Amino acid sequence: MTSKLESGARMIAVGTALPDKILTNQDLEEMVDTTNEWIVERSGIHERRIGGTTAGLAAEAAQIAIDRSGVDPKTIDLLILATTSPDRRVPATASTVQELLGLSCGAMDLNAACSGFVYGLIAAHGFINMGHRRILVIGAETLSRMTDWTDRATCILFADGAGAAVIEKTEGGGDLHGWHVDSNGALEDALYCDFDALIQMSGQAIFKNAVLAMEHAARQSLDMAGMSAADIDLVVPHQANVRIVEASCKRLGIPFEKTSMVIHRTGNTSSASIPLALDDAWSAGRVNRGDRLLLVGFGAGMTSAAAVITWDGV
Repeated sequence: MTSKLESGARMIAVGTALPDKILTNQDLEEMVDTTNEWIVERSGIHERRIGGTTAGLAAEAAQIAIDRSGVDPKTIDLLILATTSPDRRVPATASTVQELLGLSCGAMDLNAACSGFVYGLIAAHGFINMGHRRILVIGAETLSRMTDWTDRATCILFADGAGAAVIEKTEGGGDLHGWHVDSNGALEDALYCDFDALIQMSGQAIFKNAVLAMEHAARQSLDMAGMSAADIDLVVPHQANVRIVEASCKRLGIPFEKTSMVIHRTGNTSSASIPLALDDAWSAGRVNRGDRLLLVGFGAGMTSAAAVITWDGV
């Protein structure tokens, strides 16, 4: 569903965290029947990070975002943690992150799979329009705990990491110009993980539908923003598979060179991947104030989400 939103908020800072342990394609060659060349050709991944807890990585990324923003942590009204890999079923891992950060605010988990960070970003703008002042949005995953390390189709993809953003109320127009969220439950069996089980995936179904879902979400958000693909300075996509991103950009008419990609060194970190790619682009000087960004992703469900924003951060 797409709906007009007059944004009164802006993203002011981002932060990320990755585990110390690096698992390379060469390491995987010793674990399953695969090769570095096969993995790179099909996914674009060379290495990924493994380890830590979802709460620990989330808190580390969030603290960096808070420090960069310069805001008083006491003024944060809500913590939204997008994750498919909470540390416990109950309570929400967001509450653990809240305690680790020493915050006094609302806290909740949000599960929209790999689209989760964009879902959280859009939700944060809504909460601010209803009266909140500052919201912390985090995408954090420890997918290695859910991965079958004997399945070469999935173990080459998934990894751990976190990314966070501080969203705050602003006077006048905010940074969110268009957005779209969607879900197609008929495709839930294409990628799923039952309780106390491991990730199951149908790669062909995911590839075909992911390209279409990303294109549709992107076009809907661009239409709401009154923009075209040519107006976008940088695409920050979910880092699932480089071939999916290439195909989606081609359908949108956006040069692949306009994307921020970190999948080669992070793997697929689900809800953490978009903030990881955003922070990488910001750190590299590819994002400047006034730039128009398209954040777009898809995930299990099959969910999809996109947001068109103007960067106004530090």
